[in-house]
This record gives sequence, structure tokens and C-alpha cells, in this order.
Amino acid sequence: MYKFADLSREELQAMLGLDEFKQSRLYQDIKDEGEMKAKLESIPRLLTLGLSVEQVAIGLNLTVEQVESAIANQSN
Repeated sequence: MYKFADLSREELQAMLGLDEFKQSRLYQDIKDEGEMKAKLESIPRLLTLGLSVEQVAIGLNLTVEQVESAIANQSN
């Protein structure tokens, strides 16, 4: 990477074809998994703040069942 120190982020993306990669199913799947992991990890904090399971589900755009399942999995 030191050879590319003078290139901008946009120039590197174009050179490496990252725009095409971001359109791939693999990238989208990885991105979706990361977003879901972040949502699930935030559930305990939101519950600690006093939000109900239903409020957490609405706020994170999850189902109540997903929130309850995450709670059960975290207590194990």
C-alpha cells in the first residue's frame, strides 16, 4: 500500500474495482451480516435504558421474536 500513498480513496477504489465488488451478492451478504450483528449487540444496552422488547424491535427494525431470541442467546 505504501506505493499508493499519493492516490486518493476514489482512485484506489477505481483501480481495484471496488465499486463493482460493492454491487456483488457477496458484499451485500457480508454487509447485511454486519448490520444484523450490530443490531443484536445493541439490544442489551437498549433494554438497560428501559426500552421494552417491542420498542427495541421497532427501533432496530427487527421482529419481537428476533429480539427475544437474541436475549435468550445472550443469557446462555
